[in-house]
Amino acid sequence: MNSKVNTGALRGIDGYLVTVEADVSRGLPASNIVGLGGAAVKESIERIKAAVENSEFQYPLKRVVLNLIPADVRKEGSHYDLPMAVAVLMAAEQVRPADGMRDSALFGELTLAGEVTGIRGALPLVLCAVERGAKNIIVPEDNMGELDLIKGSNIFPVKTLRQAAEIIEGKEGAVAGQGGRKNQGGKEGTEGNDIEEPEDFKDIKGHENIKRAMVISAAGGHGILMVGTPGSGKTMLARRMPTIMPPMSYDEKIQVTKLYSVAGLLAEGKSIVEERPFRAPHHSITVPALVGGGRVPAPGEISLAHCGVLFLDEFTEFDKKVLDSIREPLEEGMIAVARKAGRVVFPSRVVLIAAANPCKCGYLGDPVRKCTCTQGEIASYAGRFSGPILDRIDMHIRVGSVKYEEIGSRGGTSSEMMKSAVMRARAVQERRYTGSRLYFNSQLSGKLLEEHCALDGKGERFMKDVYEKTPLSLRGYHRMLKVARTIADIEGEEGIRVEHLMEAFQYRMLKEYERKR
Repeated sequence: MNSKVNTGALRGIDGYLVTVEADVSRGLPASNIVGLGGAAVKESIERIKAAVENSEFQYPLKRVVLNLIPADVRKEGSHYDLPMAVAVLMAAEQVRPADGMRDSALFGELTLAGEVTGIRGALPLVLCAVERGAKNIIVPEDNMGELDLIKGSNIFPVKTLRQAAEIIEGKEGAVAGQGGRKNQGGKEGTEGNDIEEPEDFKDIKGHENIKRAMVISAAGGHGILMVGTPGSGKTMLARRMPTIMPPMSYDEKIQVTKLYSVAGLLAEGKSIVEERPFRAPHHSITVPALVGGGRVPAPGEISLAHCGVLFLDEFTEFDKKVLDSIREPLEEGMIAVARKAGRVVFPSRVVLIAAANPCKCGYLGDPVRKCTCTQGEIASYAGRFSGPILDRIDMHIRVGSVKYEEIGSRGGTSSEMMKSAVMRARAVQERRYTGSRLYFNSQLSGKLLEEHCALDGKGERFMKDVYEKTPLSLRGYHRMLKVARTIADIEGEEGIRVEHLMEAFQYRMLKEYERKR
């Protein structure tokens, strides 16, 4: 007797359909799993045997063969336990599927006692099953939080193998007296954000010019490099960036939650990622940890910051190879990780915020404290700023010390006021880029850049002077235009004026260290 059930596998943050076939036939008692299963899949046969026996079923004392289709792609993970166990019980005629339940999709890891525990990547796996037409899906109860985003399917949460079997047989009362939970999607949830307490830009004394730069960054998706003395507030400014960014759309919530689900970072009892991520890896991070990798490719920090902020503090302390590895992801908004088993793509559309001291002692350019570095030390330290990475960061700003009279002030511009300006500019960009794959101005290129960043005569003359008289690369020239476009959007201007270009220029040129490089 043979049977067939559906499950899925992960490729990056997307799932694809996998069919589990079970055949129980005469012969000496033996169990084999074929179809290119990984170590966790091969070991699952012992878990399945114990779980079946401890769930008041009988494991067949016959020849059992389990086949995973497609057979030419390696299957990794423990979520195959439940579908394989149910397939065996169906082939042994101990579980008889009810009408409408034969094409169900199942996911879950089994304990020896027959309990169903949570799995990684539940959201992309279930999404794949829904897209392939599965109307009834059985998942571990532990994963129900992240599945509240999914619409249009009957999702059955289970705690045990016995409960899953009763649902397959259509027995009433299998799930709290109901035939499943109809997901409507959009349930309010929590997220995997690193920021636990609400923060506001109004808590920051002074730095009104830097707040202006942060508004431009959030409005147009532009990266920022902040160079300033120790204790000047660079980290405080960076950590408040998510408070002025627009709320995530439904599609963005799905993408970010899938990333956190695959990475196993959705905390127990929490569901979807509602707030924009803020990731701040230590400067000792490795290339695979930052961009993703591993034998089974997993998302790195730049992908976990997707749709949010990647904050690189102590920017000059990062290994150059690590920084160089994010050049393409910053440009493309995605990172392709190639391994022998295949190639996966992780999204990486982030706002990069980097912070660094201007020199080794930290006080180069400070009006009060004297820099103690020699010219050689200053030149050596400036050499740590990777030119190719600097060229890809749209805005370079100097963060000075807060003046004494500003310390006792009540604070300045609040996050709410800054966010309103960001939302106005984003609304303009949303209308402008309707029908394209662009989200904000920092993504402009080619003909669209020429179309939306066209200059008048005064603007052309100004940019000609800038390009010919400063060490501005062609990439830097285009990034200046994009920043100016965002400034114009914030000001509600249809075209780019010279004033917008002048402000964009001051965000492009750092003074002290660039002159000494």
